[in-house]
Amino acid sequence: MAEPTNPSFDIAHLGHVEMLTDKFDESLDFFTRVFGLKLSALDENSAYLRAWEDYEFCSLKLTKAETTGVGHIGYRAASPEALERRVAAITASDYKVHGWVDGDLSHGRAFRFEDPFGHLFEIYYDTNRAPADDPSALKNMASKFHAQGACPRRIDHLNLLSDDVSEFRRFMETCLGSRVTEYIQLDNGRLGGCWFTVNNKTYDLACTEEHGGGLGRLHHVTYATDQREDILRAADVFLENGVHIETGPHKHAIQGTFFLYVWEPAGNRVELANAGARLILAPDWEPVKWTETDRKKGQAWGLKTIESFHTHGTPPVKR
Repeated sequence: MAEPTNPSFDIAHLGHVEMLTDKFDESLDFFTRVFGLKLSALDENSAYLRAWEDYEFCSLKLTKAETTGVGHIGYRAASPEALERRVAAITASDYKVHGWVDGDLSHGRAFRFEDPFGHLFEIYYDTNRAPADDPSALKNMASKFHAQGACPRRIDHLNLLSDDVSEFRRFMETCLGSRVTEYIQLDNGRLGGCWFTVNNKTYDLACTEEHGGGLGRLHHVTYATDQREDILRAADVFLENGVHIETGPHKHAIQGTFFLYVWEPAGNRVELANAGARLILAPDWEPVKWTETDRKKGQAWGLKTIESFHTHGTPPVKR
């Protein structure tokens, strides 16, 4: 009989990503006017942004910095008790612990810790909801639908880079109780990538192998659209606004998502994906293995993966 592979479910979901930008005004204009996120609030250093179905105050915290990349990744715990269980597991591990920090405009206090590759994570429970002055006539929606820019529906996932995906996998399983849904097994024995989930979504975080020689880098942040046709429309929105379209629209082989990748003005990669169709309901799910030969075939319909997709990350590597 197959053993359960489902996680502890102490973590409810990916809550938010803090993205750093050295072109704050241009990045904010992109994410609101062109990408189509809603602005919940501004403080001295950051903009708090959300998509129209994000129930929390913020799913993207855009922060002024002298560089680019990811500031931190925030996950919401399933309960105060679950938060304490995760804190105990992280504290007992051999990973770097930063400890408790005060919250910000979007959530209460959070427990921070770090993976071996320089990515900062936090877990919190107390959160703020989307502004009450933006209710939807549909009572089951977090806030009003709007048609500004590309208009994504919700945050979906992010992709981080590391030079040892196997060690990153151990980190995710130990600290967040994540499980792997799909992975790439390279001919040299290394893991080329892993796709992780903390709930029944197919994935909320991916980690792929770092080919650029950087540390603690971001590959991309992804928002889900309502339907695939929204991505086709978004491609024209980006084209009209002079946004660099890196690759797509096309369909991924791994996870089967329809995708479009662009670079925002500071150089951070952002994806739109129609990602809501697949759920992992089996408690004894066996991760799907992709070989190096599989990956050399390209994406689902044969589009070859372009070179910058393997090398571009933020912050850029100083040579």
